[in-house]
Parts: sequence; C-alpha cells; structure tokens
Amino acid sequence: MATKKLARQLGLIRRKSVAPTNGNVGRSKSKQLFDYLIVIDFESTCWNDGKRHQSQEIIEFPAVLLSTSTGEIESEFHTYVQPQEHPILSEFCMELTGIKQAQVDEGVPLRICLSQFCKWIQKIQQQKKIIFATGISDLSNSEVKLCAFVTWSDWDLGVCLEYECKRKQLLKPVFLNSWIDLRVTYKIFYRRKPKGLSGALQEVGIEFLGREHSGLDDSRNTALLAWKMIRDGCLMKITRSLNKVWLSLACLQRKNYNDSAHDTQHHELLTTAKYSRNHLLRPLHLMSQASVTWVEFQDLHERTKFLQKFVWWTKEVTPIIQFGNRI
Repeated sequence: MATKKLARQLGLIRRKSVAPTNGNVGRSKSKQLFDYLIVIDFESTCWNDGKRHQSQEIIEFPAVLLSTSTGEIESEFHTYVQPQEHPILSEFCMELTGIKQAQVDEGVPLRICLSQFCKWIQKIQQQKKIIFATGISDLSNSEVKLCAFVTWSDWDLGVCLEYECKRKQLLKPVFLNSWIDLRVTYKIFYRRKPKGLSGALQEVGIEFLGREHSGLDDSRNTALLAWKMIRDGCLMKITRSLNKVWLSLACLQRKNYNDSAHDTQHHELLTTAKYSRNHLLRPLHLMSQASVTWVEFQDLHERTKFLQKFVWWTKEVTPIIQFGNRI
C-alpha cells in the first residue's frame, strides 16, 4: 500500500486516452512545442561481406531546418566526411548510398565536420533566435523559438555519432543528445508500424523525392513526412535523450503550450529519463509494482506539480536510483 501511495503522490497514474486512427486524424495543425525541427540522416560506411563490423563511420552529414508553422525547409547543411578507420569504401556501400570514393576523399574529417556544423547552427540561431531547450530556465523567454532534432530511428544520434565520437575522442555538441525519433512517433500517432521511410511516405500519400539512402534526400523526405504528420495533428515531442535532465518535461512547461492539441493523441511521455543512461524509471517500476511507462496530464498545473515532485524524489532517493541501475 505504501508504494502505491507514493506512486499516487508522484502522479504516476496511468490514464487511458483515445489514439488517432488512420481514419480519425485531426486535419488541422496542432500548436507545436517546437518552432523548428532539424532533420538529420547520416550515411555511414557499410559492408555486405557477412562479417560484423563494429566501427561504422559517418561519410555523409546532412541536416535540414524545417519550420513547423509553414512546412518550409529554410536552411540546409551538407558535407561529405572522410572515414579514418576504413578510408576505402566498399562496393556495396557505394552502390547503396551513391557516394563515390572521390567524394569522401575530398571530404573533411568528422572533427572538422562537427565544427562546421556548429558554425551553421550558430548562424541559424542568430538569424532565427533559435534555442535548444536544456532546462526550465531556457523557457522563460517567450520570444525565443524552440528547436529540436529529428531522426528516422535512434541510430543516427544514439548509435552512429555517439560511438564514433567516443572511439575518436571527439567532443560531441551537447545539443545533439536529445531528439525526436520520427519512426516511433509515426507508429504511435498512426497506430501502425511503418515499412521504412519510403513506405511511411507512401502510406500518407507522399512520393519519395530523390534517391533513397542519399543522406540529404532522406533528410528532406523525413522533413516532408514530419510536416505531413504535423498537419494531421501530431504533436512533436522529444522521444530520446542521452542527457541526465528530463528535457521533454521541461518543454511541457512552455507558457504557450496548447493543451487541447493533445486531447486526441495517445501516450504522453512520462519523461525522457526513461530513455536516459541513468534509467531513472527502473526504480519507479520496481516501487509501483506496475509498468509505469506513460502518464497523461490533465493541465499545465498538473505537469508543473509533477515535475516539482519528481525533482524532489530523484534528489532524496539517489541511493535507490543507483541501486536500481545495477538490477
């Protein structure tokens, strides 16, 4: 009873909501948490020789800036990257991606690529007053415009870039630690599993433009899909974070958040800590004796109250969290 009472006090109560089906999707745009989305889709070294290769390297680094209010791609970044560990591309890789050996030979090392990318980010931040929210304090100024990264699956930022930076001892920009997995968002919103990016586009009536497995073309088409989902009423939210902060809850404190836009959507993420390296939800799961994965908030006050309780709880029960991580 004590654990249930604590879970109830923390607001960990599962509530059911009606998810949109294919034939019952809102046709008007919902008020978005993010004013801009930056879509990324890396291409990396790959082989088809039956062997397991642990060290894939990025060879194409594209990014497109999508406005969630107009659907326009307002800026793009693109460069080819020199692989250092496996400098010679396999025939399979060149055929799959369309990237030629000469293009990567003329490219830049990942370290320089990240530096160039950060300069591009700084430029659009200055031009469009964009910020990447990392906490409650970032949201106090209503004049700024929030931005989030979008990928098709967690592989690009959660696996490929993360491990390559670790292997090469490169400092990865902290703003690349949180993102929206559009594949997961698509599956939850439309209640069907997408058959790849091209298949997802076809299912919503969009033709893939360009060449599949071209990083830039994949990024542009992912942006098209994101815009279509926004027009259908999907609220874009952070689904994965490598940070120790719970970014999605911070974003939900934004003053101009429109609660009604979420009424028809299924599954409000409890917190991105669920996906963090600390796995903060694991001890919560053990304490409540239930699968506490999703929670539905009724209003902004309830969200704020929950955040305050959760912050207190994580500070007071740190030893339990550390124990839970070892289970």
